[in-house]
Amino acid sequence: MAAGATAAKLHLSSAAAAGRRPSLLHLAAVAVLCSLSYLLGIWHHGGFSTAPTAGASAAVSIATAVSCASPTPTVSAGSSSPSSAGPLDFAAHHTAEGMEAEAAPRQRAYEACPAKYSEYTPCEDVDRSLRFSRDRLVYRERHCPSSDAERQRCLVPAPRGYRNPFPWPASRDVAWFANVPHKELTVEKAVQNWIRVDGDKFRFPGGGTMFPRGADAYIDDIGRIIPLRDGSIRTALDTGCGVASWGAYLLSRNILAMSFAPRDSHEAQVQFALERGVPAMIGVLASNRLTYPARSFDMAHCSRCLIPWQLYDGLYLIEIDRVLRPGGYWILSGPPINWKKHWKGWARTREDLNAEQQAIEKVAKSLCWKKVMEVGDIAIWQKPTNHIHCKAIHKVIKSPPFCSSQNPDAAWYDKMETCITPLPEVSDLKEVAGGELKKWPERLTAVPPRIASGSIEGVTEEMYVEDTELWKRRVGHYKSVISQFGQKGRYRNLLDMNAKFGSFAAALVDDPVWVMNMVPTVGNSTTLGVIYERGLIGSYQDWCEGMSTYPRTYDLIHADSVFTLYNGR
Repeated sequence: MAAGATAAKLHLSSAAAAGRRPSLLHLAAVAVLCSLSYLLGIWHHGGFSTAPTAGASAAVSIATAVSCASPTPTVSAGSSSPSSAGPLDFAAHHTAEGMEAEAAPRQRAYEACPAKYSEYTPCEDVDRSLRFSRDRLVYRERHCPSSDAERQRCLVPAPRGYRNPFPWPASRDVAWFANVPHKELTVEKAVQNWIRVDGDKFRFPGGGTMFPRGADAYIDDIGRIIPLRDGSIRTALDTGCGVASWGAYLLSRNILAMSFAPRDSHEAQVQFALERGVPAMIGVLASNRLTYPARSFDMAHCSRCLIPWQLYDGLYLIEIDRVLRPGGYWILSGPPINWKKHWKGWARTREDLNAEQQAIEKVAKSLCWKKVMEVGDIAIWQKPTNHIHCKAIHKVIKSPPFCSSQNPDAAWYDKMETCITPLPEVSDLKEVAGGELKKWPERLTAVPPRIASGSIEGVTEEMYVEDTELWKRRVGHYKSVISQFGQKGRYRNLLDMNAKFGSFAAALVDDPVWVMNMVPTVGNSTTLGVIYERGLIGSYQDWCEGMSTYPRTYDLIHADSVFTLYNGR
């Protein structure tokens, strides 16, 4: 329309410039131009809203051909010519091959970090940790980068000469030196048989500070005191684990241990454990709760772990009590146990060691633990199966008190407190608080007590059973499309970033793998307790932060709905 009007103005102007009066022919030409311009504008904007005049029949036929009420033209792949088709269709029809011309998302390139970052663990960085308090080893806790200036945006490089780890079960006893190039432990622990260098390999003889005859013999000694082979003990916690030989040798007894040690107490000890194919995480008992829910582990263990159990009003034993299931066991070997035999070798006085043991005994008694037995270098206590008697005793002896308002499962930067985590209420002295667990392997598929009791909001037994069956099918599908998944020994360390009920791990129970089941703090973190009741292990994790593990320690990482959880973050 605007183009037609401009043409008419130009025509009139030229006539006036010629000094002539516009003729009838000129006026007719202007009228025709205006009409055509008007019709062209209507056609361009999609047709007529009212019936057209008879004089515009040609324009009408063109406009009707592209009306929203009539069949719309389509363009075939590789062509710009319209052809007849059905009604308007707003669905995408392009294929992957045809997307080259479309705006592709911007690719982001990450350079390799300098070689000094080959073992960089963001939230366990030794240099950053030195800024924090040495009191109670707070500086060895998680301290994540807080600013963009501290966050690394590069790919952690492998050390020179890195090779694929040995497959399981060979990896339990041998690792490539180039993968964890640290000799410190081979010197410091040479007489204790932790680890030794053998050419281009490390070898792990299975020794330990308090088990010179080897981890197998040491575990057999424990098995003479408590039942390790009948399925009643499945999950274990090893505090100050070293290279995790205790956990490594428990695996042959169908016991799955979560081992942890600080980042820099002994160089790369947790890295060695994971290189061996043994579950482990970087961690420390300092000021924060351990990242596990209440009533998680069937037994907890300390073999010369150097944790001052008697200090801070028994705070660390109180935390062990929180994560032990009802009826669970605590095992202690090393100072001060059997001090009458070892006090000279430990370079401590009899009085000092005796006072330490008496203080530990007092804390254990205040938690209502029963001392099962002390034999040689090993002492074992048992937590009560419920708190009926314990609460009666604490009406008189009020220290430590029972916690009143804590969420017993909260454990992500939550501070430890000197109060006893109360067990779920029971109606009978013989009843197991929270519900009795089936023995392994039945407990893997049995409905966990936390779900059967309805204590997890919005979760039913039917949902749990359906989830278990769903992941059996999905894992079967994974194996059909990932050939390495079905190869024995190809994968060993697996990480599930959003484990929910642990059904992914349960579907792999017959494979020679283990799964670290991570439950994101942003989701329904109450399900981590279910995972432990199934006889599996895991931890809480905020995936906006680094995980407390060394680089290159997992063979396969599984992520289901993780990005949905963090949408918008």
